[in-house]
Amino acid sequence: MGQYILKRLLLIFPTLFGIMLINFLLVQAAPGGPVEQVIAKLQGLSVDSTARISGSGLSETGPQHAYNQVAGSGSGANSKYRGAQGLDPDFIAELEKQFGFDKPLHERFFLMMGNYLTFDFGDSYYRDTPVTQLILEKLPVSISLGLWSTLIIYLVSIPLGIKKAVKDGQPFDIWSSGVVFVGYAIPSFMFAILLIILFSGGRYLDLFPLRGLTSDNFESLSMIGKIFDYLWHITLPVAAMVVSGFAGLTMLTKNSFLDEIGKNYVMTARSKGLTEKKVLYGHVFRNAMLIVIAGFPSAFISIFFTGSLLIEIIFSLDGLGLLGFESTINRDYPVVFGTLFFFTLLGLVIKIVSDITYVLVDPRIDFDKRG
Repeated sequence: MGQYILKRLLLIFPTLFGIMLINFLLVQAAPGGPVEQVIAKLQGLSVDSTARISGSGLSETGPQHAYNQVAGSGSGANSKYRGAQGLDPDFIAELEKQFGFDKPLHERFFLMMGNYLTFDFGDSYYRDTPVTQLILEKLPVSISLGLWSTLIIYLVSIPLGIKKAVKDGQPFDIWSSGVVFVGYAIPSFMFAILLIILFSGGRYLDLFPLRGLTSDNFESLSMIGKIFDYLWHITLPVAAMVVSGFAGLTMLTKNSFLDEIGKNYVMTARSKGLTEKKVLYGHVFRNAMLIVIAGFPSAFISIFFTGSLLIEIIFSLDGLGLLGFESTINRDYPVVFGTLFFFTLLGLVIKIVSDITYVLVDPRIDFDKRG
């Protein structure tokens, strides 16, 4: 097992390098980069964005003065940036230098990867804040949504799947399947809107807050008060996220147990006089749970990152999903690539943890002996 883990750890580096390279090239090829963003806002006389360009002298005067300061005699007509006509080439060059685009593509990539290996993700282009600080600020929201959602889905789906396998074809199996798949058919954001209408002052009851992860007076509350306040705020967002997550895991658990129940060793255990509970949890459970454990990393990563964007928007939760979306729209490359690097690395490590869990559940598994 140790040799296998070492190999997997070593494979993290080329895998991470390949993922970052592909995404770097794709993003660079997309139009509307940060230089174009600033040029477009400058031509639109937007002082808010140009004020962030240090050293350009655009922050203290009016918009017309700012435009006159950077506008030349049309010498920017041959610029490679759309909308740069009429702007001073020196100003365009200064923008490129500030965003790091004065260097060749390959040099920028390797410089970025060198910094990332030391977890130096740089500063956001538009927030004047280190990317690491932004991630840490948004992380509690995403951890809350992802952790509670995954925990509830597993705690409900695994026992439900086992009971459905035991009562396969019986009324409980039939009606529970109907309920599960109705929930699966409802999009999370639609269910979130329904919860707001029903329980958050929309039309009926006003039992839960509509926005935020904590109340304004959170810091003044006692420890018990803080716990209840946090749970009070997180109830509706988590409920909206888990409603469609039960179907897949429940049916996976059921089918896995059905497959194991039909094997010879189960018949042998029953013939020896073991109780059904002993057969189910003493023999079947360990083998049937392997496939469920295998799906945990992808389920966690999926709920943690991809499933929370609309929920964060609906419930006004400032998390990583919203941060990633806004950064992509604004072409805030340090945030885009910094978060991609961090969470890709996290996903690869979680996958190794999943393999270790395999061995803990069933010590007969030996990854070192696999062909």
